[in-house]
Amino acid sequence: MTDAGKFVAFAQSLKGDEKQEAQTFLNHFFQVFGYDDVFTAGGLFEARIKPSDASTKYADCLFAPQGHSGVLIEMKGRKEKFLDKHFDQVKNYWLDMKPQEVIGPGAQKPRYAILCNFDEFIIYDELSLVDRIKLKDFEQRKAAFNFMYSDGKEPIFNCNVKDISKKAANKIGEIFKYQVMEKKESPEKVQRFLMQCILAMFSEDFGLLPEGLFTNLVRNCCIKKEDTYDELGNLFRQMANPNMADGGKYKGVRYFNGGLFSKVEPLSLDEYCCKLLLDACEVDWNHVNPSIFGAMFEGTMDSEERHEFGAHFTNEIDILKIVNPCIIRPWNEKIEKADTAPKLEQLLTDLSKYKVLDPACGCGNFLFVSYLALADIELKILDKLQDFSLESNTNKNVMEHHRFSVLNTKQFFGIDIMPMATELSKVTMMLAKEIGAKKWNDHWESNPLFRIESLPLDNMDKNILCQDALLEPWPKFDVVVGNPPYQSKNKMKVEMNAAYVDSVRKHFPDVPGRADFCVYWFRKAHELMKNGQRAGLVGTNTIRQNYSREGGLDYIVANGGVITDAVSTQVWSGEANVSVSIVNWTKGKYSGEKTLSTQTGNTVKSPFVYEHPDTISSALKSSCDVKDAFDLKANKAKGFCYQGQTHGHEGFLIKDLNAARKFLKEEQNKDVLFPFLIGDCLVAAYNSQPDRYVIDFRKQDVFEAQKYKELYKIIEKEVLPEKQEKANKEKLKNEKILEKNPKAKVNHDHESALKTWWRMFRPRGELLDILESQKRYITCSCVTKRPIFEFISTEIHPNASLQVFPLEDDYSFGILSSQVHWEWFNARCSTLENRPRYTSNTVFDSFPWPQKPTEKQIAAIAKYAVELRQKRKEIMVKNKFCLRDVYRTMETTPNNPVSEIQVKLDNAVRDAYGMSPEDDILEFILKLNKKCHDREVAGKEITPPGLPKSVKDPQKYISQDCVKMEE
Repeated sequence: MTDAGKFVAFAQSLKGDEKQEAQTFLNHFFQVFGYDDVFTAGGLFEARIKPSDASTKYADCLFAPQGHSGVLIEMKGRKEKFLDKHFDQVKNYWLDMKPQEVIGPGAQKPRYAILCNFDEFIIYDELSLVDRIKLKDFEQRKAAFNFMYSDGKEPIFNCNVKDISKKAANKIGEIFKYQVMEKKESPEKVQRFLMQCILAMFSEDFGLLPEGLFTNLVRNCCIKKEDTYDELGNLFRQMANPNMADGGKYKGVRYFNGGLFSKVEPLSLDEYCCKLLLDACEVDWNHVNPSIFGAMFEGTMDSEERHEFGAHFTNEIDILKIVNPCIIRPWNEKIEKADTAPKLEQLLTDLSKYKVLDPACGCGNFLFVSYLALADIELKILDKLQDFSLESNTNKNVMEHHRFSVLNTKQFFGIDIMPMATELSKVTMMLAKEIGAKKWNDHWESNPLFRIESLPLDNMDKNILCQDALLEPWPKFDVVVGNPPYQSKNKMKVEMNAAYVDSVRKHFPDVPGRADFCVYWFRKAHELMKNGQRAGLVGTNTIRQNYSREGGLDYIVANGGVITDAVSTQVWSGEANVSVSIVNWTKGKYSGEKTLSTQTGNTVKSPFVYEHPDTISSALKSSCDVKDAFDLKANKAKGFCYQGQTHGHEGFLIKDLNAARKFLKEEQNKDVLFPFLIGDCLVAAYNSQPDRYVIDFRKQDVFEAQKYKELYKIIEKEVLPEKQEKANKEKLKNEKILEKNPKAKVNHDHESALKTWWRMFRPRGELLDILESQKRYITCSCVTKRPIFEFISTEIHPNASLQVFPLEDDYSFGILSSQVHWEWFNARCSTLENRPRYTSNTVFDSFPWPQKPTEKQIAAIAKYAVELRQKRKEIMVKNKFCLRDVYRTMETTPNNPVSEIQVKLDNAVRDAYGMSPEDDILEFILKLNKKCHDREVAGKEITPPGLPKSVKDPQKYISQDCVKMEE
């Protein structure tokens, strides 16, 4: 007999008592996968789960050793038939878990969860149902538990809710596209018909339509006995009829509502679409998550339109990162504190009036998850109230007044500018009512007096509004949740109507024009919130930076807002290729625990670090908050920090190096053809060699440029036609806008670019003029994860992907390459996706240089700066490494020759600043920043970047090494 067979035999011999036999059962379960028992495997029995401001709870088993995906196991007694209803307990354990406190540093929340009653296992992957396995089938289905093995085998599931939902969504999406694109039907008509079909398929499998009715109607149409126009059209009309049919084909069809079914415009589907619809019918819709509508929305919405409105879709596990701190946790705390029946009665009254708003509702997923969460809250209140009634004779009949739910979908409101989204959201909330009623009836299965009907469904036309959330009023609310659309200020300008952008900015004059689009939702939510109310929104991770932070989170914190729970940054799990921040806050006083989490890698599966700081700053950091550092006039002065050249069109580039060398054989071409270094070549190419040349006519007018005949012809052929075309399109677009609104603001970017078409978009003349008098300059990649700085010969021109410091001396190189500068960079930088980005206005302009360094200190920094480059070069030549290879090795193996010199350089820089070993770098530099700012305000000079004026012989600190073009 196999180990799995022995386990089944043993488990069947048990009585199935949760308290007495659960741990023995689990020890034998672990033995199947090669462990001695739970403890030696690295698992815990009775793992402590302590929610904020609530009593400690204990999970039956937590198994999450280092490097393992982890599993949370909750056991129930063999007599427990309705195992599913305990999923909410598992979900709450997962949400409230603080893995680093329970398991240890670096620990993550477990990916999998198991509910078990000795006879059945229900498996969840990231809180999504993936399989149900009977004990008797365990030996045959053991592969579903592959995640238990230490080597992380891939499990094989039979009931993956995500896969089932995606399959169903694809079938419906195909019908939509076929009917609209091939049959030329109205998208609105097709959408309504398919929404009616989807609700019918859910309702059939939920038992709200006569068994198999909808599927049989579709099947009959597939074999050409009937037409969907008649069969389904008549069904939908009956579903809109308050009077149930007494007989005939639709006997027993109850009244659903007069919202979705108030208008019936059926489609006559051909054989192809009938088959697709039948395939969708045969999916078990009990296992379809209503986030199917998000998938359908993505699959059927025009991609350009989706991008324009910044539409993105949110997985349920990410939705819970808002719904839990904003809704579930506060209500659980209230329930915990309610110690009398009257207090619990008051909670039910409060719940009946509680209003949830999603002002960017999309397909309604946030509202759906919120509704089901509050349905669970109501059952918790009633369970506790029932306990009081059993304990007290005076309250024994109290439950008779609560046979019906106080919660209804009319307490949920959504706004979206897209008509398709609002219709999807209405159907999602109808399904929420169906699922909520089933949850209620299952909970009170033993008491038929408590049974409620989900029909008729609520008409959501007055709750889900198709309007502009930024320009029109919001319904009253108690909590705001959602995922507003993402759009950077640059894409707003290009992709949105200029008049619309202007209107938004007039409504929010205090929000900087360079703030991301989603910031306006944060701003409006807080402006409308009352004391004690909460909000939770997703935004791009730039909301914690610069102009976006100023317009949103800075305003919130400065106006009575307290950030209670936040994800500083995480890689987005949806379609959008972005990193996001998730922010939950309350208005008014808050004394509870705060949680800040940060994803430390660049993939969806990268681990999180969890902190519980006293304060979460508007920069979504718990450490020293440097957001309020001042720009220094000395730093902003000309000559210290620039972005490289932006060519603006591929036509300016010559990527064939041999072709470039041929051009350079003609002496005069050396005036306008230059090696062009990009960030990737700086860090990833051997010897940082450029892989392209650039044609730079920055000094030449259009007549002078023609002296360089061959190069001019390239620009004339490649660049001029496209710039003319774009300028013409811009002109036509502007004319249309001005016809409608003569006062509207319009863009003239392409018109301006056409006037100097032979020149690069941003030639950076000021920077290049400085470089002409120097032999080398310092640079780093604008987007960087590592402190890689290098000297570049001025014969090589820097691309816009480089940040350029026109400084030749080794002292300046040492300061920029130091840990002091790097920590300031990490604290102040903006990010591109999830990668730190160096900009002058975020990093350099506010970074104070040592104010009174001695000649000895300057010499030490310059010495170690030279040694650092020499050692790097030696290793790169010997091993054919690039700079990135060197620094990656330094990260994985800190004990190395380059890092030894880096430490010496860092200590020399700290010494020049006057920092003690105990000083925190950010705190020290922030204080110095303020001192320097105060001196400048008082009209006094500070020591600017570069070699101090006190240095008598600057040439002592200017060595000759730099990246040059190789033959």
